[in-house]
Amino acid sequence: MSVQTLYTAATGMDAMQTKLDVIANNLANINTTAFKKDRANFEDLLYRNEMYPGMLDANSQPTPTGIQVGLGTRVQSTQKDYRQGAIQETGRELDISIEGVGFLEVQDPITQSSVYTRSGNLDINSNGQLVVGSAQTGRIVQPPTTIPQDATNIVIGPTGQIMVRQVGTNELQQVGQLQLAQFINPDGLLKVGENMYLPTDASNAALQGPPGTNGLGVLRQGTLEASNVEPVQELIDLITTQRGFELNSQAVQAGDQLLQIISNLRR
Repeated sequence: MSVQTLYTAATGMDAMQTKLDVIANNLANINTTAFKKDRANFEDLLYRNEMYPGMLDANSQPTPTGIQVGLGTRVQSTQKDYRQGAIQETGRELDISIEGVGFLEVQDPITQSSVYTRSGNLDINSNGQLVVGSAQTGRIVQPPTTIPQDATNIVIGPTGQIMVRQVGTNELQQVGQLQLAQFINPDGLLKVGENMYLPTDASNAALQGPPGTNGLGVLRQGTLEASNVEPVQELIDLITTQRGFELNSQAVQAGDQLLQIISNLRR
């Protein structure tokens, strides 16, 4: 039935368009610090059952198969890929990367709620507090750490100790301790932009601890984690998705041509 062809092929075009949007976002964030790429998953829709499997034939024997006609596809979900991105040396003492599992907890100054990030480009605000380096929002790293004004050197250890060397002394003094958070279902985190993730009922609450404990990753000072987008794989997906969109559009054209033939039968 050519009318059904139009609707079925249209679902394929709509699904391919969504996948193109996902791929475009991955490619756009190829240089975003600690970005985790997304993947679009698909599922088939309902079926028109013209004959069910197992129906009795003329000899009262169950048929081995039936007649089912699918009604298209749709996007089932988009899943995040949390594989480690490449570690890039920066040499900046307030840059840290997370090698392994974990997120930094920061406080949103507007909602006063906790959000989470893997972007470790840290900075110091006017009050001496450690924050995420952002020109939009000054989010304070939790638990709060204040860097002394006369600090000449800052050292962040693999297990999260923050130590400073002050004017007039060669000794390092600990002024804070970074914590990392992990989630039982990180796919349930909500991406809210600005490299931030918001916990949901699907992700459950954060489980926190010092870096290097309970399966959490460790920190590397003077480095940043790069995006885990693989350009070659994304370009391959882009080509196959574009071809899938074209094939579905050709199915629409074929269904339209059949309808045109049918409408001209009485002429």
